[in-house]
Amino acid sequence: MSLPEKIRPAPWDQVAFGIDCFELADPSPELLEQALQTPGHYSVKVDPLAPKQALHRCGFYYCDTLLEPWCTPPRLVRLERGGLAIDDAPALETVLGICHGAFAHGRFHRDFGLDSRRADRRYDNWLRELHRERKVYGLLYQGDLAGFIARAGDCLVLHALGERHRGRGLARYFWSTLCARLFAEGLPEVRSSISAANLAALNLYAALGFRFRKPVDVYHRMVP
Repeated sequence: MSLPEKIRPAPWDQVAFGIDCFELADPSPELLEQALQTPGHYSVKVDPLAPKQALHRCGFYYCDTLLEPWCTPPRLVRLERGGLAIDDAPALETVLGICHGAFAHGRFHRDFGLDSRRADRRYDNWLRELHRERKVYGLLYQGDLAGFIARAGDCLVLHALGERHRGRGLARYFWSTLCARLFAEGLPEVRSSISAANLAALNLYAALGFRFRKPVDVYHRMVP
């Protein structure tokens, strides 16, 4: 059966989870009903204030609420700390070691219908692709790789600190340093996407002068 144009394949998810995966362009009742005709895993993003009756009627379940932090040069809180540096070409295996298992707040980890080990693989695969495109920055503290930030355009899409460097107050200095550099290179705005449940990330961005916009609820459905 050919799928409607608004039911889009999600090849990254398919590779990670080993099943057909799709994203719905909107939560219209007609599209939700059509999704039930083809086996696979489906996701759809919804305005938090939109009615949810059709989603529940079709078996879609809530997974996460996403927020978009954003900042412009005048808003950025600029912080400096000795011993920090940015590595434009960190070793892949080293950043993968930090990435693997670091995204427990992600919607794929919170989906009870998916294997969390395969959710880890999804983020690992994404980081590999970004590294291939030279879009991963290593975060060095006193010469050691403490974490990484990966970007796509003006969006910080993946970021994490290694376990032994967490809780030391380093993140705000790393993020401030990299954002200041991106602004100096000409970006008029830097943004990201975070789970509303990830309070550590939310507080980090708020402390650096970021504002928040475009909240969306994310719903999933596994069609057997």
